[in-house]
Amino acid sequence: MSLDRIFADEPAFIPYLVAGDPTYEESLEYVEALARGGADIIELGLPFSEPIAEGSTIQQAIVRALDGGMTPDRYFAFVEDLAVDVPLACMTYYNLVYQYGPSDGPASFVERAAEVGIEGLVIPDLPAEEADQLREACDEHGLDLVFIVAPTTTDERLERIREQVSGYVYVQARLGTTGAREDLSDHTAETLAQIEDWTVPKAVGFGIKTGEHAQRIVGAGADGIIVGSALVSLVAEGDDEDISTGETATRLENTASELKAGALAGREHPPEQQ
Repeated sequence: MSLDRIFADEPAFIPYLVAGDPTYEESLEYVEALARGGADIIELGLPFSEPIAEGSTIQQAIVRALDGGMTPDRYFAFVEDLAVDVPLACMTYYNLVYQYGPSDGPASFVERAAEVGIEGLVIPDLPAEEADQLREACDEHGLDLVFIVAPTTTDERLERIREQVSGYVYVQARLGTTGAREDLSDHTAETLAQIEDWTVPKAVGFGIKTGEHAQRIVGAGADGIIVGSALVSLVAEGDDEDISTGETATRLENTASELKAGALAGREHPPEQQ
């Protein structure tokens, strides 16, 4: 069953956290808090030592998770320990996928991901032109393969992504690396217009921080929003300022609720119509 089902009735809220940040047990509570707050899909980061698509906030979270002992096998155990009914997508880098397990290539990783309940993969450093082997493994085990479309993605690459993508397409709202912003990029509407005839749902990420941001993005035509750095920052604050795990979880749940409400408002009352 494809993740595109999540977008059928209303705009989807897709939060991201790094598994194991700052500790295994705390991270379980934080991911579960996002589910309580209204997450429709959770992108769960498997930390990799060279996260080239990430800004400093998520890079630091990855370091904390790796220092805490997170590995691919521990990640899969983490997924099994989660008490959530929300679909999960694994966001990681292709080296970890390719090198995992006894088989050459991505088959072992995808098989294990399917066994623990992962429903999709997001691999930022894998070009669509080189994704045939992973696409085949995902098809065999029933996983979606999500690709990122950036403002600078060429028409030729867009067509290749269109052939390979399933579940949803991750629309990068701005150039550069991930990170929460106070404003939003003007590129979002332009990128959405480029792919408006695609049948796969379009979820916009990079820079979304508030419910107002979420409302504007959905009002511009997005089928969903992806929020990472703004949530990872709350985890970092809790760790740095010695805030209790329960209080940080409450902050995450409340922020998730605000972002989900903003996405719903964007569909019901687009900002340009107010």
